[in-house]
Amino acid sequence: MTATVRQVQVTFDCAEPERVARFWCEVLGYVVPPPPPGFDSWDAFDQSLPPEHRGSAFACVDPTGAGPRLFFQRVPEGKVVKNRVHLDVRVGTGMVGDERLAALDAESDRLVALGATQFRRMLADEVNESCIVMQDVEGNEFCLD
Repeated sequence: MTATVRQVQVTFDCAEPERVARFWCEVLGYVVPPPPPGFDSWDAFDQSLPPEHRGSAFACVDPTGAGPRLFFQRVPEGKVVKNRVHLDVRVGTGMVGDERLAALDAESDRLVALGATQFRRMLADEVNESCIVMQDVEGNEFCLD
């Protein structure tokens, strides 16, 4: 029997879930979903939790419903090694050469203003087009592709 996957959620371990979630909302054009029933805000929901669970998780969603939900959970340890999985933010799809690099650079500049760091520029070679390796506000790698 073959499983039928209906949805995928991408989960980030981090120190400050809301901060990292709001960064990714800006990167991807995602939004914060409505708070749970019975709460008029996420702050009100958060205050209803035991103190040790406050601020421990946050999420954002694609307003079109096409992209996966992103979930951010607080963990006690910091990031110490390279990510084994990362997101590719596809801003240069269909572009090549100088046009692609200009689009990647423009997006890199926008994201650096939001708190990202440009980690490495990988220029086109005989096999691959240019891409830029970035780090989010907590150092998680992602690529502008």
